Amino acid sequence: MKTSKYETAAKRSEMMSRIRSKDTKPEMLIRKALHRLGFRFRLHVRDLPGCPDIVLPKYRIIIQVKGCFWHGHTCRDGRLPKSNREYWVPKLLRNKERDISNERKLRRMGWSVRTLWECRICTLGQISLDAVLTNLLHKKCLSLGK
Repeated sequence: MKTSKYETAAKRSEMMSRIRSKDTKPEMLIRKALHRLGFRFRLHVRDLPGCPDIVLPKYRIIIQVKGCFWHGHTCRDGRLPKSNREYWVPKLLRNKERDISNERKLRRMGWSVRTLWECRICTLGQISLDAVLTNLLHKKCLSLGK
């Protein structure tokens, strides 16, 4: 009989509990780059729909740092698991629907929402990441006189 390293519910639960929703590697890279570029921001603002990752109140910009698997990106890392699809398909669809709903609410409140995907962030070097963020934020900041 073939055994799997994921054979017990307790082991699987332990592994899943280690997956973080805050202070992830991509989020930390973005935060360091924003700070380096001179932007000041707030983190995980609970008063806003979806508790956005990074909020730049001065510019009314929100940056969502999304994990490819959890938010259903179309890259290689965003693919569906082959096992337990009856659990994962509805779960990941709910995540996408919630993302869309929260983004609509934020836009109605006057926020500009930018999304950065884990696969893109983790492949960029410091200079490239700074350039991406500068381009992403530049238009809004110019209109507000940064």
